[in-house]
Amino acid sequence: MSESNKTNFSNPSTFILLGIPGLEAAHIWISIPFCAMYAIAVLGNFTILFIVKREPSLHVPMFYFLCMLAVIDLVMSAFTLPRMLSIFWFNSREISFSACLTQMYFVQCFSGMGSGILVAMAFDRYVAICHPLRHSTTLTNSVVAKIGLAVVLRSGILALPYPFLARQLPYCRTNVIPHFYCQHIAVVKLACADIRISSYYGLFDLLFVIGMDGCFIALSYIQILQAIFRFPTKDAWLKIFGTCISHLCAISALYITNVFSSLMFRYGHNIPLHFLVLISGVYHIVPPVLHPIIYGLRTEQIWGRLLQLFTHKET
Repeated sequence: MSESNKTNFSNPSTFILLGIPGLEAAHIWISIPFCAMYAIAVLGNFTILFIVKREPSLHVPMFYFLCMLAVIDLVMSAFTLPRMLSIFWFNSREISFSACLTQMYFVQCFSGMGSGILVAMAFDRYVAICHPLRHSTTLTNSVVAKIGLAVVLRSGILALPYPFLARQLPYCRTNVIPHFYCQHIAVVKLACADIRISSYYGLFDLLFVIGMDGCFIALSYIQILQAIFRFPTKDAWLKIFGTCISHLCAISALYITNVFSSLMFRYGHNIPLHFLVLISGVYHIVPPVLHPIIYGLRTEQIWGRLLQLFTHKET
């Protein structure tokens, strides 16, 4: 580390992102799978948006929520993966203090939005299965828009303290962030002050959002399971349960990687730093990659429309 990065300062104008500490020599090789997955994520999510826009029969709440999730995945990955690749390929490590805080805010914000949309999708499945006759009157376009707005407002408000708390801290040790983006806990650990408030708020936000959203999702699926078992045949059970598999896979992809990444970075003191940063990278790329694959393969309308587009092109 250069001497300029060790000198004392109180208000750094720039931070230096290391990428994946300890694996600098392998950055080029690591970039290959991450670049490939990022390309798949962008292509897959834009395909979802394109198909839903082109197909009038998909203009229903379930696919509106799916489009919201696709937009969130695109924006979320765009705030982190291009920065990672620019470090790996061009050694572009500097980021201004303001840009760092902005990146921190939007990553936290869109992370919360993804969880909120999964709750909305669980509610949509609950109404469609438990109250099918009231689905169209309950989840109108206006209601869907209000749910989307509520998800945005909740996430935007909960993410506001992150940059404000980070800005108030004095940074007098180093401006080198051992990460590929301005992750909240990685930034505040550079401060030469008590960071317990920032750390506790980050943990509260994680547990509050996932805990609350997880409870709503669990309640929805308890009601769904009760409704499924009231159907007379196993074929009906399997058909209805099959419509929920995609959503359950999407929940697993987001929550498992999010919780594991956040808790390990806070409490995995004996875990190598490069492993923690790699896990964080997995969290930011795996859900955007898996969501369009899961819904494309498991959702008959999307898969059928995609095959139809390719068939028409070939003929």
